[in-house]
Amino acid sequence: MTSAVTIRPARHDDVPAVVAMVHELAEFERAADQCHLTEEQLRTALCGPDPSVFAHVAADADEVPVGFALWYVNFSTWEGTHGVHLEDLYVRPAARGTGTGAALLAALAAICVERGYRRLEWVMLD
Repeated sequence: MTSAVTIRPARHDDVPAVVAMVHELAEFERAADQCHLTEEQLRTALCGPDPSVFAHVAADADEVPVGFALWYVNFSTWEGTHGVHLEDLYVRPAARGTGTGAALLAALAAICVERGYRRLEWVMLD
């Protein structure tokens, strides 16, 4: 049921939408006052010369982001290889129940397989 969205790496012009969704997520978690992410901070971390985080967006038919997964590469000393740590996954209410979240997770899992990473980690609130 994800035919209405395309999962792709986030682009420079997606930064405002991703930041807005991070703030929506913080509000959903009743922690809006604790979320201080700015477009400049995310643009530097995501699109700078040495990216430290990565993101994928779920974009609708009009290329408007309706969800995102923000992640970074970690390392397991026991496995001796890298992995992916999913920091945030968010799907806007109008796109929920369509398989968009599962499609974002599948995209990250595919990255793990492609790169030979041994794990994909994600910690959620209760």
